[in-house]
Amino acid sequence: MERADKIFAGPRLRRERKALGMTQAQLADALGLSPSYLNLMERNQRPVTARVLLALANAFDIDVRSFGAEHDRQMLADLKEAIADPALEGADLDMRDIHDLADVHPRGAEALARIFRAYRDTQNAAADLAARAERGDAPGAGLSPLEEVRDALDGAQNHFPRLEAAAETLSEALPDGENMHVRLREHLKRNHGAVVRIYDDEVMGGALRRFDFHARKLLLSDLLEPDGRMFHTAVTLVTLELGDLLDTEAAAPGGLSAPARSVLRASLASYAAAALLMPYDVFFKAAEAVQYDIEALARRFSASFEQVCHRLTTLNRPTASGVPFFMLRVDQAGNITKRFGGGVLAFARSGGGCVRWRLHEAFRAPERVHVQGFELPDGARYISITKAVARQLPSGGAALHAVTLGCAAENADRIAYTLGGDFTPAGLSCRLCERGDCAERAFPPLQRELKIDPHARGPAPFAF
Repeated sequence: MERADKIFAGPRLRRERKALGMTQAQLADALGLSPSYLNLMERNQRPVTARVLLALANAFDIDVRSFGAEHDRQMLADLKEAIADPALEGADLDMRDIHDLADVHPRGAEALARIFRAYRDTQNAAADLAARAERGDAPGAGLSPLEEVRDALDGAQNHFPRLEAAAETLSEALPDGENMHVRLREHLKRNHGAVVRIYDDEVMGGALRRFDFHARKLLLSDLLEPDGRMFHTAVTLVTLELGDLLDTEAAAPGGLSAPARSVLRASLASYAAAALLMPYDVFFKAAEAVQYDIEALARRFSASFEQVCHRLTTLNRPTASGVPFFMLRVDQAGNITKRFGGGVLAFARSGGGCVRWRLHEAFRAPERVHVQGFELPDGARYISITKAVARQLPSGGAALHAVTLGCAAENADRIAYTLGGDFTPAGLSCRLCERGDCAERAFPPLQRELKIDPHARGPAPFAF
């Protein structure tokens, strides 16, 4: 068998071992190997065999599909953005170079991607500081803990087995009954002596949820819909009962800033709440039965469209794996306010998205689900399912967001949604896309030189 037919994934194996907090000797013993042989595999001098992959899945609930991937898609997107930056002009790097770097030295590739992100954030912060100074505003730093948290969640494929198990145990401990919110409230009263009360926004002072330890009351805003009230009650319950586990999981990823770690803990509390309301096995079987029909699952679990989309991105248990989904939430200004890639689709870190991926059409017809197929320049095809969702505002009215769930086109036969047309040629963003025939471009690609011809004009506003 040739080397190309074998899985040489030593760096990935080493990262998994370190994430487990184990030495080579400990992991080798758990897998039934000699430490010297494990050392050879981690140095890419021996392939990672099928038996080792099976042992990893059985012993540590690791998704072994990641070992078969040549590289991390998000990291490649970050590196492509880096080599396109004018700061690296003259380095003469191309996509083959960054593929080689990601394959042979993944830790070096990750370090380069991190350095570029830090450089980009510093540039953005400097520009923001200059703008503030010019306006006479107070200076402030622009940190990005949300990006750190998104990377941490993507690194775990948005799946946390220990939180799933703890949430399932908690679900089984709830009082019997048909109404989940009633069961949550009864458990909160019985185990914590706390009651749930609904107050108007003026009393809540703009907060959606607040737990009063002294009065033993969970205060919820009347702006919340019934599914939102149930979700926030579940968040309170898991925060009270799974606090130590949330601390442990939030402390696991390395290199996070203090603000990012706080955001991660809050995100994991929401994750555990969703797992409590939609237990993995029950939800997975229901999703398979209705072919991942989001609205059908929302009715089945008394959840919102967005809550179901979020939960579908977490079905990554190796022994019961759902369709690999990515998720986006976009506001009407085009800002991405929630994002889970899960290794399915890479995202541009800066600049706007692709106008050909018509997520904003959902705002024009918020009553229906919009299904679109799109194809990236490398030939990868995806299907996106988008719907506009509303959130009540304290000042009156509602804020609209477009929530999108998507998957690779190869999973089309597993989902209930059918395309209304062909796959639309699209890109990650204008600055990273080299489609020369796009008449909807906002910017030329960073990595190409502009060509200005006063006597000719093609379909695109920029020639390169």
